[in-house]
Amino acid sequence: MKKILCALLAGWLVLPECLVADENSVVVPPVPSSGNVTLPLDEYNRLLQLANQPVRRTETPPVPYAIKRADLRLHVAAESVEGSVQLQGEILHKGVTRVPLTTGMAIFDARQEGKNLPLELEGGTLTAVLAGTADFAVTLEAGLPLSIEAGRASFTLAVPAAGSARLTLSLPGDHTNVRISPGLITSRASENGQTTIEATLVPGQNASIWWTTREIVAPTAPKEVRFLSDVKTMVTVNEADLRIAALADITVVQGEPSQFQVAIPAGYEVAGATGASLESAEVQSSTLILKVRSAAQKSHQFLIAMEKSLSDMKADVPLLSFQNAQRETGEVLVEGVGTIELTATEGGGVKRMDFKETNPYLRSLGRFPLQAAFRYHKQPNERPTLALVWTRFPDSSVIAAVVERAIATTLVTNEGRSLTEVKLTVKNQAQPFLKVALPQGASILSVEVAGEKAKPVEGSDGNRVPLLRAGFRPRDAYEVSFVFMHSGAPFAKKGGSEISLPKMDVPIDLLQWEVFLPEQYRVKDFAGDAIAAHLLPPRSQDVSGAETDDDDLGRAIAGSGAAMTLLPGQLGGIVVDSTGAVVPTSEVAVTQTETGAARNVRTDSMGRWMVSNLSSGNVEVRTTKPGFQTNVHRFSYDDSRPAPLVTTLHVASATETVMVTSAPTIAEYQRRIERDAKKQAALQQSAASANVTRLEQRIAGVLPVRVDVPRAGNSYHFVRPLVLDEETTVTFTYKLK
Repeated sequence: MKKILCALLAGWLVLPECLVADENSVVVPPVPSSGNVTLPLDEYNRLLQLANQPVRRTETPPVPYAIKRADLRLHVAAESVEGSVQLQGEILHKGVTRVPLTTGMAIFDARQEGKNLPLELEGGTLTAVLAGTADFAVTLEAGLPLSIEAGRASFTLAVPAAGSARLTLSLPGDHTNVRISPGLITSRASENGQTTIEATLVPGQNASIWWTTREIVAPTAPKEVRFLSDVKTMVTVNEADLRIAALADITVVQGEPSQFQVAIPAGYEVAGATGASLESAEVQSSTLILKVRSAAQKSHQFLIAMEKSLSDMKADVPLLSFQNAQRETGEVLVEGVGTIELTATEGGGVKRMDFKETNPYLRSLGRFPLQAAFRYHKQPNERPTLALVWTRFPDSSVIAAVVERAIATTLVTNEGRSLTEVKLTVKNQAQPFLKVALPQGASILSVEVAGEKAKPVEGSDGNRVPLLRAGFRPRDAYEVSFVFMHSGAPFAKKGGSEISLPKMDVPIDLLQWEVFLPEQYRVKDFAGDAIAAHLLPPRSQDVSGAETDDDDLGRAIAGSGAAMTLLPGQLGGIVVDSTGAVVPTSEVAVTQTETGAARNVRTDSMGRWMVSNLSSGNVEVRTTKPGFQTNVHRFSYDDSRPAPLVTTLHVASATETVMVTSAPTIAEYQRRIERDAKKQAALQQSAASANVTRLEQRIAGVLPVRVDVPRAGNSYHFVRPLVLDEETTVTFTYKLK
C-alpha cells in the first residue's frame, strides 16, 4: 500500500524522498511549489546591494591592555626608599590578559579593589593576570635600595610604561636640592625638617634621582680662596665725562668665594653691574661688592660701568682691581667722541698694542673711533697707570649747502612729453641759488622755497633755483622744490626712450626717482646712471616721497634685524609668533639634560632672551606663553660656537606642546624676512606713490600749463647715491600692448 501511494505522488510532485516512512523515521514537512514573486525595482536593487555588502568583521584592539596613569608616592627612610605605586588602566581584550606592572622594585603587597592580587615574575618584570574587558586599578607597596656616598644620596627608579607618570617624593632636610634626570620637578616645598617635591617622569625610562646630604664625617676647614682676574676696559672720552666699561673674567682655582670686592676709583660713580652668576651688587665705603649665586662655580663674568665728570682735557684712566686676586691681567681700549687728538702716557707695566690684537668682545663695546690700545700684567711691586691728555677740535662747516635727500617724480604722456617735480631736503649755510642745467628743450614751470613760491632765474650758463628768500635764514633742514617740463618725442608702437634729470651743483646724499609711464606700453631693459630700487636693501627701497617717517623706517629695519651676538657659554634667541611678530614676556626654561641643571628666564620687550655659563651637551629649551602652544626644542649644544635660535609659538590651547629637534637660527629667520620683503616689494613696484597723485593734482589746478597725463599707468623706482653736478639718465625700451 505504501509503495502504491509513493508512485501516485511522484506523477505530480517531485520530492527528495518519500514523505511516508516507517514508524521509526522522521516525517519531513511538504515543500511549497516554486513560482514567481513580483517586487518593485527599487526593492530588488536594495536587496542586491545588501547581498553584495561585505560582512563586517569584528575589530580587535591593537593592544590587549593600556596603562593610563602611574602615581608614585615615595619617602626616603634610613637606607631605603619606600612607598606606594598606583597604576590605572584598561583591559581591551576579552578573557584573561597578562599585564606587566613594574621592574626593579621589591613588592611588599599588591591589591586590586582592596583585594590581594597575585603577581608573577617573568624575566625580572612583575606581571598581573587580569580579566577584561574592564578598567583596573592596582596598588603596589614597594621599596628601593638607597645609595649613599660622601655628601650625596641617590637611587634609580624604573618608571612604569604608562600614559603619564608623576612622582611625589619626601626626604629629610630643609631646602634639599633634588635633581631628576630625565624628568621635570614641578613643585618643591620644605616644612618641619622635610622636603617634598612633585615631578613629572618620562614613562618607560629609568629615572636617576639624587640630592646632596649634610652628613659630614668630620668637619673640614674651608680652603683659602684663590682666583685669577682678567679685566678688559673700554674708556670713552666724552665732552663732559669719562666713562669706563670693564668686562671682568674671574677664574676660581681654589675655594668657594661667595663674593668679590672691587675698589671704586676716587671721583667715579658706579653706573651698573651685571653678570650671569651675579646675585646682587652694592657699594659700601668706596668698595663695590659683587655677590654671586653659586659659591662652587669656578668661573664668573661681570660687566661693570662707571663714569666721572670732566672739567679739564686730561684724566687718569682707572684700571679696576679685584681684591685678593692672585694674578691680574687686562687690556684697555680708548675711544673718543668727536674729533680729538689724544696723547697717552703709560707706566707700571702697561704696554701699547695694536687694535687688531685686542679681544673681539672688548672691541664690540666700542661705538666711536678708537684712539689707543694697551695691555698690562700687574706685578707685586708695581702699579699699572695710564694718563690721557687730549685736544678737542670743534666741528666746522666744509661746504655751504648740502642736499640730504632728493625725490624726483616724472610723469610721461603718450605724446612723449614729461613733467618732473624735484623735492630737495636742504641744509644750507649761506648758498643763495642752486644751479640747474636742464636738458635741451626743458623749462622750469614753478619753484617753492620752504612752502612759499619763488621765481627761477635764467643765466647765460644755466637756470638758477633760489635756495633762500628774503627774511628766511634757516637753522635746520628745509624743503626746496621745482617743476620742469620737457617736450620729448612721441611714443610709437615700439622703440626706445630716454629720460633725464638735470645737473645740480649742490651735493646730493641720496637721489630717489619715480617714473610714471602710460599703462598701454610694456617697458623693459632699463639702463642708465640710476639703480633699480628693488635691487637695494629695504631701507633704500622707499622712494615714495618725503611723507615717510625716518624714525618709523629705522624702527622697522631694526625690528627685522633681530641678530644678536653670543659669547662662548651663552645661549639665547628670539621668540616670535606665526606672523613673525616678537612675543615678549615668554617663559623660557633651559635644562641641561645630563645634569638636570635648569635656568629660567623671560623674554624682553623685543622677544629676546639669553642665559650664560652653559657647558657643551644635550640641552632642552622649553618656551611657554599663555594662549600659545608650548614649544620644546632639544638639541646638542656646543659652548664654543653658540648660535642664536628663533622659536615660533603658535596660537592654541595652553595644554598643547610642540616637540622639535631643530629650529631656525637668527640668520635663517633674517633670510626669511628678507625674502618676504623682496616679494612684497615686487608686488608694490609698479604701484604709483602719493607723489604721483599730488603732481597730477598740481597739473590740474596750479601749474600754468596743460598736460594730458594718463590716469592709469605703472611706476618704476630708481636710486642713485652721492650725486654732484651730474646728469642722471634712465633709458628703456617699450612696446604697445
